[in-house]
Amino acid sequence: MSFDPETTTFLIAGPVRIHPRVLRAMSTPSLNHRGDYFHGVVQEIRELLPVAFGTKGHQLVLSGSGTAGLEAVYSSLLPRDGRALVVTNGNFGDRSDAIVRRFAPEVTTVRAPWGQGLPVEAVRAELERGGVRAVCVVHNETSVGLVNDLAAIAPAVRSSGALFLVDGISAVAGIPLPIESWGIDAVVAGSQKGLAAPAGLALVHLSDRAVAALHPGSYYLDLAAHLRSLEKNDTPWTPAVPLFLALAEALRLLKEEGLERRLARTHRLAEASRAAAGALGLALFPDPRYASDTVTALRNPDGLGDPQVRKTLEKEYNILVQGGQGELVGKIFRLGHMGIADWPDLLVTFAALERILGQHGRLPRPGAALAEVVARMP
Repeated sequence: MSFDPETTTFLIAGPVRIHPRVLRAMSTPSLNHRGDYFHGVVQEIRELLPVAFGTKGHQLVLSGSGTAGLEAVYSSLLPRDGRALVVTNGNFGDRSDAIVRRFAPEVTTVRAPWGQGLPVEAVRAELERGGVRAVCVVHNETSVGLVNDLAAIAPAVRSSGALFLVDGISAVAGIPLPIESWGIDAVVAGSQKGLAAPAGLALVHLSDRAVAALHPGSYYLDLAAHLRSLEKNDTPWTPAVPLFLALAEALRLLKEEGLERRLARTHRLAEASRAAAGALGLALFPDPRYASDTVTALRNPDGLGDPQVRKTLEKEYNILVQGGQGELVGKIFRLGHMGIADWPDLLVTFAALERILGQHGRLPRPGAALAEVVARMP
């Protein structure tokens, strides 16, 4: 079987599989982005964004990937004096660190090994040392399949008075993110993750405090300019019109399902993936206490690498999963189970993994992985 993007079982860590309704919305003929029809689309998106973020607030959409959203937040909110504190334990935390260093006059980086939990005590110590004006951290680190325990540092961030700026690109609509109770000032989401829309849009939530702190930074990604335009259901620059139409439909689907139901389904899929992997003798890469609900990162079996596992899934079974990033290339593979991923995706994938491992004499108990998935199905 050769890879066929039209019919593949698609389980990478984003972009995710897109519902046909969303694809059809994206194929609408060209629209005047300054006309009443498109302004109505923007208004509906604004009304639906609280469904995704789980709270109301100052929320907007930018034409650009999640990284553009991060650059918008950092360029518009990082202090022009004092320190910015970046916390990283994966590839995307390192990316935040690189962006922050372009805009903040002084940066302190607190690191933990990839796959390990947040260095909570080190973060608290830096905040107690004083002078921190903004804390930048990834909530869900897809590069290592790990969710960071932001609740553990939230009180210290709040006490310090620093702005709390969170990369929620693969967290929003995928794992619980109580923005208000954690005192988060800015969250960036990506359209192509838990929302199951096409890649190319960044969604941003801002607190009142963050809006008051906005200052000119990037020209195209100036958040204050975008907020002013949104008051008229408009955008300051030419938007990616087809992607806005797709996002509106994806948000409608999320509203129909309900955020809590989507989060619960994603959690059940994650638990099933972890149990099935365990039945195959596949080890999680991250500390299991912090395993993500949106992506499961698994170590390649000893002696087997991408050609035997991930590439075989693609070429022989038309199943697409994702490899490692950075220092983890060839060492792990990742199953994304967010957005509209569902039980048939897991059944097909773990059936194929059972067969692959069996062909290499590595299958502990035939049928055990599928039994773990079935046991957790509703």
